[in-house]
Amino acid sequence: MLNRRDAMIGLGQIGVGSLALPGLLRSTAAAAATGSTGDGFGKAKSCILVFLWGGPPQQDMWDMKPDAPDGIRSLFKPIPTNVPGITVSDQMPLFAKITDKVAILRSVTHGSDTHEPSVYRMLTGQTDPAMVIPRNNRRRTHAPGPGAIVSCLKPATGRIPASVTLPRPIMHDGIKYSGTHAGWLGAEHDPLELPDAGFVNGRPVFDLGLPAGLDVERISRRRGLLHTVEATDRWLQQHPDGLGLDAYRARAFSLLASSEAKQAFNLDLEPSGTRDRYGRNHFGEAFLLARRLIEAGARLVTINWMYFRPDGNPLNPWDNHGGTAALGSVTGYEMLKAEYCLPSLDRSYSALISDLNARGMLEETLVSMLGEFGRTPKINANAGRDHWGACQSVVLAGGGIRGGQVYGASDAQAAYPTENPVSPEALLATMYHALGIAADTELLDREARPHRLVDGAPITALFA
Repeated sequence: MLNRRDAMIGLGQIGVGSLALPGLLRSTAAAAATGSTGDGFGKAKSCILVFLWGGPPQQDMWDMKPDAPDGIRSLFKPIPTNVPGITVSDQMPLFAKITDKVAILRSVTHGSDTHEPSVYRMLTGQTDPAMVIPRNNRRRTHAPGPGAIVSCLKPATGRIPASVTLPRPIMHDGIKYSGTHAGWLGAEHDPLELPDAGFVNGRPVFDLGLPAGLDVERISRRRGLLHTVEATDRWLQQHPDGLGLDAYRARAFSLLASSEAKQAFNLDLEPSGTRDRYGRNHFGEAFLLARRLIEAGARLVTINWMYFRPDGNPLNPWDNHGGTAALGSVTGYEMLKAEYCLPSLDRSYSALISDLNARGMLEETLVSMLGEFGRTPKINANAGRDHWGACQSVVLAGGGIRGGQVYGASDAQAAYPTENPVSPEALLATMYHALGIAADTELLDREARPHRLVDGAPITALFA
């Protein structure tokens, strides 16, 4: 009998399994979300989730404390924004011009100072006491991330997947972090993740295209072989994961061959000036591609901010302790000033918000920007800051969020919330609320056990 491993190898050999698309594109209809429909409920049709992997320093970006003592006070200076009374870092002059479109939450808090459990909690609202650090490869027993939730409850139509991750899932040395896929919701709701091949000098390629040497016509000629292989795979036909597999694989093939998908991924169709505004690096390209995918019908696009070494292995550049050998052992503040941090973020994020607004898309697109935690008040010996879960800033825009506001406050060192603390669960509930998904929605895992979507209440005061 043909086993699952052999079947998947066979699929990969014809150019479809390499993207795991058949499982990714299943759009199971779910029960409609129920519960309170307060301010802002369901104004967003889609979401772009910007995850600043590593933990951005709130004191050097959105919650500066110019009166703090030396050793805590940022080496950057606060500058005014286009909203009276709100200041941001002088390293973010473009962000300062679009602050009237965003809400800055300065009191997001949780209890972990470690990357892996912090990523998991910020993306799922869950904890896993059994998580192995640092080798915590994601498992099907883990809770689903936002892309999977939206894929399940707000499935896309047409030939664009509901959820896409750019440029790659959060991972170290091939170990993918918990919270970045569908977990117990099943592979049918995993985000589309692009293959790891195609790196040139550490730069990823945003390519949905077929493997070298294959084209649509050639795959079409070989589809009969796939049907023959699957016809002999009785185990897959009997296993619940295999029910209806042919239909989902047909949709996967349709995506690979569709002009809609190819156009969405083709950044060359954008005017040169637009590409310049976003930035001609993989950060700017990811932001621009996210906008194009949302336009084409994707529901949630995750942009994981990462730096790629020449061998293609990603690093988390917002982890600005300083002294990272792979980044030249520079100081933490030199990291922040490098292209892979603040300059590119300022350019690409402000371009995205301005572009969405100009196209009339901002009100129906929620843009959430967060990391797994903040940074310590104290500047360390490498002129950087260390992990700090007790306080971070998060930026929300669009999707009914009222721009030009600050929610919550931190103490004099941006170390602890002093006003309106926001848990990861409340933040997720707010995001889902904007998308028309109630926090008390229950989903069933594969053993038919019910799980509440998230144990938090949305912050309705954020909405216009």
